[in-house]
Amino acid sequence: MKVKLTLLVVFIAAISFVSCSNKPEMRKPNGSTETIKIKNDHTVYGLACEGCTDSVVVLLPTDGSDPVQYDCLEAHRSGKILGKLKIGDWIAVVPSAKNKKVADIVIDLDDLKGIWCYIVMPKLKNYENMSASMQKRMMQEMPDSLKELYMIPREYGFWMKRQWVCQSVGYVAQKNSLEDESPVVYPPLGYFTGWGIWNGKLIISSGTPKMLKDNTTEVTNVGYDTCNIDYLNDDSLVLSSDGVSRSYYRKNSVDELNKKAKYMAAKLSQKAMEEAKEN
Repeated sequence: MKVKLTLLVVFIAAISFVSCSNKPEMRKPNGSTETIKIKNDHTVYGLACEGCTDSVVVLLPTDGSDPVQYDCLEAHRSGKILGKLKIGDWIAVVPSAKNKKVADIVIDLDDLKGIWCYIVMPKLKNYENMSASMQKRMMQEMPDSLKELYMIPREYGFWMKRQWVCQSVGYVAQKNSLEDESPVVYPPLGYFTGWGIWNGKLIISSGTPKMLKDNTTEVTNVGYDTCNIDYLNDDSLVLSSDGVSRSYYRKNSVDELNKKAKYMAAKLSQKAMEEAKEN
């Protein structure tokens, strides 16, 4: 619990910088932990009610007040209904600045939650100091047996959970000595800590973890990514930032991730142990 609270506080602090405010405004109506309002975020949170159509979204606010109906016809036409609204789903509505009864963006947050992944490939060590032709030549000269062992794609990603907690997924445990001997290196896997919605955008915070003596985790060097949610359905998510987009696919369990990569890591570890015994 201490870890979760620490990460949540760190995340909120990062968001406060994004929103140009010294202190984020946190609201938890009726003791709810599902709604944390960031200052200058005009998003309305609640549950999708009966009556939602392609032209209308009906939201039950988290403060227990009466349902609110929003016109979402234009949002539907422009692809700003993100996810498939279902009765009882936790949703977010960004009202139009010109008309508070019109929704500019609607996000099904229950659809957004979950494990989202993408594929990364390893690169030759010190590749940044090599020319493209040299990298190509070294790859061509690498024996197929080494390629089979080391050129394994990995799945990286994040797991967005309830209470705005986010967790990195895709880590493959490997002894440092084996990593030193490997001819390739993988991109660093970010340490994600939290997520939130800010006026229809997705914000994910990350930092550098440090294990403390009491077995809790302290996160330093906190940063954040602010992304547009370009597309969301059952199995696909597209995020973009600064003109660059990335597609993600959904995984149902962290146990499904990197099965081949974990198998190869275990195989290399076993091989190293056998060689150590022989020596």
